Amino acid sequence: MLSGGATLLAIPLALLMAQQFAPAADHLDPPTRTDPAMDATPDIPADIADVYAWHTPTSVIVAMTFAGPQATSVPASYDRDVLYTINIANGPNKFVPTIPIKIRFGQDSSRGSNQFGVQVTGLPGVTGGTITGPVETNLTRDGVTLRAGLFDDPFFFDLQGFRTSRSTGTLSFSPTRNFFANQNLTAIVIEIPRDRIANGANPIGIWGTTARFGGQL
Repeated sequence: MLSGGATLLAIPLALLMAQQFAPAADHLDPPTRTDPAMDATPDIPADIADVYAWHTPTSVIVAMTFAGPQATSVPASYDRDVLYTINIANGPNKFVPTIPIKIRFGQDSSRGSNQFGVQVTGLPGVTGGTITGPVETNLTRDGVTLRAGLFDDPFFFDLQGFRTSRSTGTLSFSPTRNFFANQNLTAIVIEIPRDRIANGANPIGIWGTTARFGGQL
């Protein structure tokens, strides 16, 4: 089904168990599919915003945000025709996923039109590799915890300063201006025991993709 799907790719993260290198912003990319200024019908649910990854002494937490930023009056985005994938590469090639975690959303028609659920497959160390349950709920199984739902956009950026800097050639950023303040987006956050991802001293590559079923490349 994915062979005919359009895929949006977030910039990879290189996650070291001792340090992190994280160039991870992907809003409105590619613009011809997701930017309202270039597409009259942007694919907002498939638009990856950011991919975050960090670790504690015992676990690795990965968050992929999408469908934002949006006003706080806009509900979360649960599109059943979009496949979200968090790719983890702990082998020698950081661009070949060894742990692809796939996320799908669905609607529970028996509980009303606004009742949505999430299914996450490919989770390391989880019986059957799958956790399924309602959105906006902490779901835990076999040491893995995840949550899908609406979140405050955590990204901080001075878009006004960026545009002024680009047009004038003079750096004009202000640490008090945040374009993403008071805006929401949808996210999937997954916490996994660190020993299920770590592979000796190898750095870990993490990135996200989305694919729309029935789309065109």
